[in-house]
Amino acid sequence: MTENELTSIPDGKAGLTAKIKAGADITHPETIIGIGDDAAVSHYGGGENTLVSSSIFSEGIHFDLTYTPLKHFGYKVVAASINKILAMNAEPIQVTVSIAVSNKVAQQHILEFYDGVHAACDEYCIDLIGGDTTTSRTGITIATTTIGRADEDEIVSRDGAKPTDLLCVTGDLGAAYLGLQLLEREKAVFNANPTTQPQLQGYEYILQRQLKPEAQTEVLKYLKTKQIKPTSMIAVQSGLASEIINLCRASNMGCEIFEERVPIASDTKKMAKEFNINPIVAALNGGEDYELLFTIPLATYEKIKDNDFFKIIGSINAPEHGMNIVMEDGGIIPLGKA
Repeated sequence: MTENELTSIPDGKAGLTAKIKAGADITHPETIIGIGDDAAVSHYGGGENTLVSSSIFSEGIHFDLTYTPLKHFGYKVVAASINKILAMNAEPIQVTVSIAVSNKVAQQHILEFYDGVHAACDEYCIDLIGGDTTTSRTGITIATTTIGRADEDEIVSRDGAKPTDLLCVTGDLGAAYLGLQLLEREKAVFNANPTTQPQLQGYEYILQRQLKPEAQTEVLKYLKTKQIKPTSMIAVQSGLASEIINLCRASNMGCEIFEERVPIASDTKKMAKEFNINPIVAALNGGEDYELLFTIPLATYEKIKDNDFFKIIGSINAPEHGMNIVMEDGGIIPLGKA
């Protein structure tokens, strides 16, 4: 399911994180970046930095076993986790996966989940190096720790965006959210009439984006071939709008993006119409896309203008201009209200 923003906290997940960070003093010289980015960064000597990122997935919040195959979810957990390392312009190399389950969950189901974990590790050349298993009184909870590496001068954080930088995003947006809406609809139909078969044919793309997303590993390789280092980067997990806001706030910048440039797949638009949802609303506010949002210097435009990995959706500007989206009809709406 779409990530919950801790609605019991007045200023949400970002505000809670800021308060936790305020009490976390950095005392060791090995710590380069601490709380507040997609991954922590440490330096233990030599020319490389080590990156560490953690994720938690809770049943009923991030997944529903009614329609989530455990093997698919094991794959998704790894893809989502390594996306945070990629968002620091780094190479993910290891992961630990821990799981808490009730005694109602059979061992074969746990192994199905780990079959998916193994499949993703094979796909992305990641080593599963550990984790823990324990019991839970309610539902399933999964925790991952992902480890990556990068040369010292290759790390990219959220706070480096500059005026006139191009704002770019990989893949397309909103499909995972619409896939979730479809699955929730079919679950409601089934609950009302258990003899009814789910109507999922023709929706393969948005279902894959929800149930078995892929990590965006190729874009970093492409940028390196073009000798381009992003000025800032963030993982798109909680919706494009919120991640743009997070990046701009970290960089103390404003931005302008354009509705017609936000990449939305035709299957997503078709599903949005079926649900009477504006596709741009799904793209901006839906979660679990697991794409990468980043900025690159305007001077690199000629190098990347014809690429197939990402789209330019706008640009960075001075903070006093705010963070806005220009709609197709010419209207300007602050991000977060679109």
